[in-house]
Amino acid sequence: MIALQGKVAVVTGGGSGLGLEASKALAAAGAAVVVNDVNEQAADHAVESIRAAGGQAVAEVVAIGSTQAAQRCVDKAMAAFGRLDIMCTNAGILRDRVLWNMTDEDFDSVIETHLRGTFTCARAAVKAFREQNQGGRLILVSSLAGQRGNFGQTNYAAAKAGIAAMARTWAMECARANITVNAILPMAITPMVETIPAMQPFVQAAREGRPLPPEVRMGMGMGSPSDVAPLFVFLASDQASGITGQCVGLGGDKLALWSHPQEIRQAYMQGGWSAESIAQLWPYSVGTELESFGVAQPEQGKRE
Repeated sequence: MIALQGKVAVVTGGGSGLGLEASKALAAAGAAVVVNDVNEQAADHAVESIRAAGGQAVAEVVAIGSTQAAQRCVDKAMAAFGRLDIMCTNAGILRDRVLWNMTDEDFDSVIETHLRGTFTCARAAVKAFREQNQGGRLILVSSLAGQRGNFGQTNYAAAKAGIAAMARTWAMECARANITVNAILPMAITPMVETIPAMQPFVQAAREGRPLPPEVRMGMGMGSPSDVAPLFVFLASDQASGITGQCVGLGGDKLALWSHPQEIRQAYMQGGWSAESIAQLWPYSVGTELESFGVAQPEQGKRE
């Protein structure tokens, strides 16, 4: 059995969806949890449900993004439980539009919450981990969109790709302090995917309590938030002490380790390349097979 007794976790965006399930799972494993959310009612309800199940939790209501918000979450953990061991950067929003219709505010707000919020919360947590000198766990939330790109999600995909890159960078920087850094790629039906037209039938099925078909749970690797929550617990545990710098996907019945970007084919030209020599050799060397892109969907919907 994985046990997290004596550990203290912060879960940003922990009042609903994936964050709520992660908060509940960490608490059920024995961790004390600071449930952060911008929605006070959601945060309080999450805390009440954890306490009703015998766990320990407190709420910290603040919008994630700023340095001040991140520090408030860490300070709450210290004030309530005396330490911090696990930071889960889950808070996020969607502002989906195709490139030519995306506004500055659409772009900036998503980057602020996802990318800057992950940075500020991770930085505040690592400072606390280093002061304690007992290691720690950063569990970041990336996305399939950040690995593959997704129609209508310039802002979200860019932020999530950045989070994956930060996980790899921080894994190097934090290794000597015994701090592991990993990114989760969740595949779960949450309020954040309700804006995707192709997912509407499955969203409706989940709302009605109907089971998702095997082609969704197994084929797409898509399930409920509770299906993803065990990955937070595992990565926070001693059993995962040797795992760092990784992007790990979980959803439905599918667990996956994602590869890091790397060269797949090379060609060399002594003295350097001209545009003409690239064009001549491309189809027969580096460009023999181009890489795929985009998140596969049951039906391709357009989001204006």
